[in-house]
Amino acid sequence: MKTSKALPPITRITKYTLIDEVRNKSFIIMFVICAICVFLIRGCYHGNYMVNGHDLDAGTVVRALSKVTFHIIGAGVMVIAALLSMRIFRRDRNEGMQSCVLSKPIARWQYVMGKIIGLWVLSVLFMFILHSIVFLVTSINLKVFMPEYLVASLLCSINLLFVVIAVLLLSLLMPDIIAFICVLGVGIVGFVADGIAAASHSQMAQAMMQQSGASPQSDLTWWKVVYYVWPKLLGVQQLASSLIESESFHGFGPTYPLMNVLLYCLILGALLFKRFRSEDIV
Repeated sequence: MKTSKALPPITRITKYTLIDEVRNKSFIIMFVICAICVFLIRGCYHGNYMVNGHDLDAGTVVRALSKVTFHIIGAGVMVIAALLSMRIFRRDRNEGMQSCVLSKPIARWQYVMGKIIGLWVLSVLFMFILHSIVFLVTSINLKVFMPEYLVASLLCSINLLFVVIAVLLLSLLMPDIIAFICVLGVGIVGFVADGIAAASHSQMAQAMMQQSGASPQSDLTWWKVVYYVWPKLLGVQQLASSLIESESFHGFGPTYPLMNVLLYCLILGALLFKRFRSEDIV
């Protein structure tokens, strides 16, 4: 009974958040620009590429380019989700919306939950539509049907949830732009660290180490601990993009980024609810 009574306020706040953000002219402009940019890449999918004198088939070209586009869209929408989230509490407070909503029989956690779900759903729809444009372009231009591309897009939505919760939490503790920069920094550091780790495990890097006589370090160092504990946003994207080429994976390793980001969402979400309970509503 308590759950059924709590859902209507959360649903109404979610609906209001979605409508309010969609009506924003800046959001519409961002969406149109992103959609046009994604649509314009259709010229890359002509299928006439050669490597070492050999023609590549359309399927190989499409999947390779689609993976690159997939990562660009995923990273770009995370930035947009952070921009949408960083000012929402302050704007509601300045416009009197917080005091109006919380003066009714609505708990603070319901208000926060509605904001999280609203921003998350909007960001997921934004990313899914952009990925759907790529899916349609590849399906129509080169007759390469990739339904797994859309499944991978949905899997990447966990990254957007992390960004929304993290920015909302930090926006209560520091200026909005600093909160945005901090979360952006977390993503950049994670992407760079994962890129360096991937390069160090490549065949070329291993061969160079063998030629120099250096042995790989197996000791657990502090930077390795930080690396594994750091939010694995790129790891989630790589896990999702592996579905595009139907790559098989075994063991705990490939699923660790997903569990890592989910755990961060739970921890940061709990901190967000706790912090908002102590906020002064004027």
